Amino acid sequence: MSARRHGKARRPPPKAQSLADEYRDFLRGRLSQARYRPPLVIGGKSLGGRVASLVADEFHQHKDVSGLVCFGYPFHPPRKPERLRIEHLEKLRCPTLIVQGERDPFGNRAEIEALNLSEVITFAWIGDGDHDFGPRSGSGFTREGNLAAAADAIAAFIAGLERPR
Repeated sequence: MSARRHGKARRPPPKAQSLADEYRDFLRGRLSQARYRPPLVIGGKSLGGRVASLVADEFHQHKDVSGLVCFGYPFHPPRKPERLRIEHLEKLRCPTLIVQGERDPFGNRAEIEALNLSEVITFAWIGDGDHDFGPRSGSGFTREGNLAAAADAIAAFIAGLERPR
């Protein structure tokens, strides 16, 4: 995205693992600068959530991270449900909330409910939501209502997290 802001051509995003290394470095830097460490929840949208999920357990085991929130997790590429990106989600230990549109092309509700994911993962399903939580017109849902539902689910999730000592 940064390259596009500077007039360069659109390119595919880097591999998640290389971004995970950058995420780790950034998080370590922030944690080393913190004078007061309130409960920390990490996360991201789509690929950002996937990257955060790759490093969450590493920081959770040291009590640096209390939880993980992913918005529109990319369980698989659109129209390719056989190419799952969930191996690490099957054994995740960091408490996790995934806020997912019910009809997200990267993993809809029916597809995801059939998966065998870690018990620490909870879902907030966004009514008739797509990857950006937008509903279809006439569905009875609105983008504003869906975003409010997502915010409420996140607030409840964070309130329920164990606080580090």
